[in-house]
Amino acid sequence: MGAETSPSAAASEPAFAQAPVPADHPGVAELFAVLAYGEISAFYRLAEDAKLSPTLRGRVALASMAAAEMSHFETLHAALEARGVEIYAAMEPFRRSLDAYHACTTPSTWLESLVKAHVGDGIAADFYCEIAGTLAPEVASVVREVLAETGHSEFVVHEVRTAVEKSSLEKDRLMLWGRRLLGEAITQAQYVMAQQEDLADLVITATGDLTNIAALFDRMQVEHAKRMAVLGLH
Repeated sequence: MGAETSPSAAASEPAFAQAPVPADHPGVAELFAVLAYGEISAFYRLAEDAKLSPTLRGRVALASMAAAEMSHFETLHAALEARGVEIYAAMEPFRRSLDAYHACTTPSTWLESLVKAHVGDGIAADFYCEIAGTLAPEVASVVREVLAETGHSEFVVHEVRTAVEKSSLEKDRLMLWGRRLLGEAITQAQYVMAQQEDLADLVITATGDLTNIAALFDRMQVEHAKRMAVLGLH
């Protein structure tokens, strides 16, 4: 998943306080790899979703967001190369779960694509930004850089709010869509951790224990609700 995150999520410190996860932890390469596949997937998705826009302004907005995702991918590519890790082989284990997420959340309308760009990708960003607070500084800086906002939030908010203010039916549809995005994202995040031992160990080391992981997922839902509210979907 891509990286449309909120300033509060990116800047906040995690609720758990742990010693920094060492930069040479084997899970770091897996973290970079899953983020890289998320970024390249977001690039293709945004470029494709741009075709749904009824206006040229909308197409350009999503195309610009896609370009930012590609830039983030290149950052992760360089970070993995610096560790002697071949990016394409490293990304392969994450294809199934992330492709499944996108297959289950393919937008059918322009407004659905905007909601997904704004809140869907933010769900993953919240998860990884919280973890970043306990990573070694050189690792955390890469994570935060690639999870920075891709821009055009004002455009997305204006488009969605204008539409839902005019139609209560559209508002109800998009609220259901937002809940679906949240459910699918959490399901796939849990699947990824269950399948990738080093990444799971990194997350557990970063959070402290399974109870804190559960609390992290709870906070993700709170942040999701905030993003939905910004769009007028509450």
